[in-house]
Amino acid sequence: MSSPVQAPAGQQPADSAGRRAIWLSIAALAMTFMLPLAGLVMAAFALMAGIRALPRLKEAGRPTGTAIGGIAVSAVALVLSALATALQLYLMDEYSAYQECMKGAGTVSAQGECFTAFRDAAQRKLPSDVLDVLGAVQP
Repeated sequence: MSSPVQAPAGQQPADSAGRRAIWLSIAALAMTFMLPLAGLVMAAFALMAGIRALPRLKEAGRPTGTAIGGIAVSAVALVLSALATALQLYLMDEYSAYQECMKGAGTVSAQGECFTAFRDAAQRKLPSDVLDVLGAVQP
């Protein structure tokens, strides 16, 4: 005979599912700003964990705030990482040219010229409003 799986002492499975959802979603949001594609994958996992935690929490009669918070944060991370990944893919050629230019740039002024060339190429490809929202941050 097998015995049922026991939760760790003092911790119910439903409670850990809610906490897992919120922690995964926070990690996905942080990952979105470092590696957008990895943030996209992690946000999808966090969203699934939050959705799976909801019925468990309701069934156990526990508050669903952590699962709902995890779903909300992971949805934001999913949208942001999808937009950042799409922008990176759309500007891949310009960014590759920028990287090649920076390899040969030996001075600060040459690096500035590389950035100016990248910004001009991105301006030709993107609507002007997008660059205003993103600002003039160097890649």
